[in-house]
Amino acid sequence: MNILAYDFMQRAFVAGIITAILASTMGVFVVLRRMSLIGDSLSHAALSGVAVGMLFGFYPFYGALIFSALAAFLIEIIRKAFDKYAEVALAVVMSGGMGLAVVLISIGKSFNADLLSYLFGSLVAVTTADVWLISGVGLIIIVSLVFLSKELFAITFDEESARVSGIQVNAINTYFTLMTAMAVALAVRVVGTLLVSALMVIPAAVSLQMAKSFKATFGIAVGVSVLSVISGLYLSFIFDLAPGGTIVLIASSILMVVIGAKRLQS
Repeated sequence: MNILAYDFMQRAFVAGIITAILASTMGVFVVLRRMSLIGDSLSHAALSGVAVGMLFGFYPFYGALIFSALAAFLIEIIRKAFDKYAEVALAVVMSGGMGLAVVLISIGKSFNADLLSYLFGSLVAVTTADVWLISGVGLIIIVSLVFLSKELFAITFDEESARVSGIQVNAINTYFTLMTAMAVALAVRVVGTLLVSALMVIPAAVSLQMAKSFKATFGIAVGVSVLSVISGLYLSFIFDLAPGGTIVLIASSILMVVIGAKRLQS
């Protein structure tokens, strides 16, 4: 069966591969900076944006992008207020985002098939406009990562030394969180708000188990993420499964195999 003969599958694969590359690349920095919960925090904010879009009648995907961006700025504001307890910002935004989403969904009585597609991902939900938006924003994120790679590397491993060396740490941290927010919002269309964090963290975790260098970490993470998305989309189409859950289960299985193999070798 040639599943690429279907237009919606072509869109799903293009959007899925782009988001896989973005999420896994951002995920390496996120995990190394001990901010693994940021994906959950931002995805809950994205769900609030989806609920706002459904309540006020505009495209929910745009709401997810807007609210994710707002949440990114809010995280940075709270992090500065709790300088020694940065994880507080993630917990506050996560709980606040989910609370707002639940209230808005209950007001609009929006629990329907469209909402489920944003919660768990959907093959048929990705439109041509979505693909163009994901491609455009994704290109901006990748270019930004290339230009800021040295600064992000320095901040990731020693923020104080980076500040002393003249790097604008606060500005780059804010922009990095904003880029992460955009990557999370884009991935929502493929894997859903409840599972998007896993697409960032699990491939990065696999790469940290296997990679011998910092550059190799990105290559392995992207490879695992793309493999999980392609195989997950294929299996979800063949067996009529939720794409987000299928993708995450495949990525999780890869991680378990890698951990098991390393234990056998030791």
